[in-house]
Order: sequence, then C-alpha cells, then structure tokens
Amino acid sequence: MYDTIVIGAGQAGISIGYYLKQSEQKFIILDKSHEVGESWKDRYDSLILFTSRMYSSLPGMYLEGEKHGFPSKDEIGAYLKKYVGKFEIPIQLRTEVISVLKLKNYFLIKTNREEYQTKNLVIATGPFHTPSIPSISKNLANNINQLHSSQYKNSKQLVHGNVLVVGGGNSGAQIAVELSKERVTYLACSNKLVYLPLLVRKRSIFWWFDKLGVLNASNTSILGKFIQKKGDPIFGYELKHAIKQKEIILKKRVISGNQNEIIFQDSSKLEVNNIIWATGFSNPLSWIQIEGFFDKEGEIIHDRGVSTVEGLYFIGLPWQHRRGSALLQGVGNDADYIVKQIINISGE
Repeated sequence: MYDTIVIGAGQAGISIGYYLKQSEQKFIILDKSHEVGESWKDRYDSLILFTSRMYSSLPGMYLEGEKHGFPSKDEIGAYLKKYVGKFEIPIQLRTEVISVLKLKNYFLIKTNREEYQTKNLVIATGPFHTPSIPSISKNLANNINQLHSSQYKNSKQLVHGNVLVVGGGNSGAQIAVELSKERVTYLACSNKLVYLPLLVRKRSIFWWFDKLGVLNASNTSILGKFIQKKGDPIFGYELKHAIKQKEIILKKRVISGNQNEIIFQDSSKLEVNNIIWATGFSNPLSWIQIEGFFDKEGEIIHDRGVSTVEGLYFIGLPWQHRRGSALLQGVGNDADYIVKQIINISGE
C-alpha cells in the first residue's frame, strides 16, 4: 500500500514527486512512456517554446542557458530526464494504467504490469493525450493526407501539393509558418488572431507578465477571468508577417468537407492535398472509474486541484489555479500546494 501514487511523469507529475520526496510519504509515479521527457521529444522537430528559459524551470533546478532565450523541445526533454535523476524521483515507466477504482479508503490501480493500492492519487496526465479531430475528417477522400498536430514531425510526412492547417493556436501557427516556406499553405481559424511579441526591450514578454502580476492572476480574479475570456494569443510575429506577405492564406472556420473539398464559414471552398488538424486534445479520463468528480458539462470539479473525491487530486490542468499554471515554472506552485494538502490530510 502506497501513501500516494502519481499517474503521469511529465513536468506536472515530477513536480509532485519533487515535493513528495521531501516528505515521509511512500510514493511512486507511473507512466506509460519508455523514458522521461518522451512526450516532448515526440513533438514536431522545429518546436521552440514561447516561454523563455527563466520561465521553463521546475522547482529546485534551473534550466541552463541564456535566461531570456527560448528552449527547444529536445532541450526540455533532456532537462526533465536530468531533473528526475538529480532528485532520485521514483518512476515506474512502461506502465499503462487501465483502470482506477475507489474502494472504501484506498484506490485500486490496474495496469498492464500489476495492480497498485494507494491512499492518495494524483492525476498528472495533463490535457494533451487524445487528439481531437472534427468528425468532418471522415467525409474526406482517402487520398487527402490528414495528420493531427501531435502526429506531425516535419514536411517529409506530407504528399505533394498544398496544405491546410486547421486551428489558430501557437502550434498551428508554428507549423503553418514552417510549411509556408516550401508549399502553398492555408490556415483556417475560428477567431480573430491576436499577436504578442516574444521579447519586449530584449526581455521575454513573460518577464513583463510576471512584473505586472499577470502570471499570478488567479482563475477567479477579475484579471484572470478577463484573460481567460480573451483566449491564448499567438506569441511572435512570424505568422503575422507570413500572412501579410501572402505566404500563408488565412481562411475562416472550417464548417464541412466532402471528398477533396473543404467548405469554410464564408461559403468559400478549397481543394486540399494535406490537412494538419491543430485542433487540440480531449481528455476523457474514461479509465478513472470513479463517480462524482465531473460536473454536468464534463469538467473536473476541483479547488486548486483538490477533487471532491477524498484522496483524489489533479495537476497540470489549464488555469488550475492561475495563468502561470500552464507554464513549466508555474506548475511547481500547484504541486507544492497539492502535496501540502496530502500531507496535512495524512497527518504528517
């Protein structure tokens, strides 16, 4: 019987591990990956974070390099691996969780390897697991090459011809800019694009956010609610420049598709050869066979990651407590809070 088990060995899970390591808790982290940092290494080759190194560190260990510079995805993957080794955080890799049950005063976790029992359970799987692809993709011809952004690595995966990137987030923007250098590229967005610079007076914009209190804005504050309503901006001006130079053709929201043709909100049509669905992820958590932690809209009921189910905690959720929760550095604040709740309840 463990005191605490953490499911997920990404930055959120190992941040929990960092603080649990300082306690008397018997704990372990379970993850289906073959190595720590694998999820970062598997993302598209050219991925560069829009948060600078000084805002991409976990508690207790700074990310090396120029602090206002921007790390690559491989740099983050290597950092997480080094972090786990430095603090000797216990992780059981290649362990896929099949189901979680609540039995009286403990949780039963069934995996592809063995069963585990624990008094407390922290779900640190994050929101980036199951690709969310619109159902219209099934109406398109088989010769259209379709990839979700999580499957995209580089342009060698595409067939000859144009490409439509669907989704106006930062991943979609980066991928569209990259592909526009070698082929006709379209970008379909639902909302008006808002751009922010990566640097202001040679400092990361997140440094300025920090000084202005934006990163500490809670999800219930007036500022926090305003930021959430606005949605995430595109960081950097590469996309804006490419659209201005007509290297990327901006399209309205995709509403339907038929064979080789995509139809947009303004009724315009386009024949496409490749589609990159940068349309986000869903996180059904169907393997958690416990009642009472979802609301009617399917959202997790929690207060700063503390679930309504006794002993069940979450970390790594967007806006879990504040704007900074979404950052590598900000997740440590949430981890510290959750571990304190676990220890207090456990009576340590």
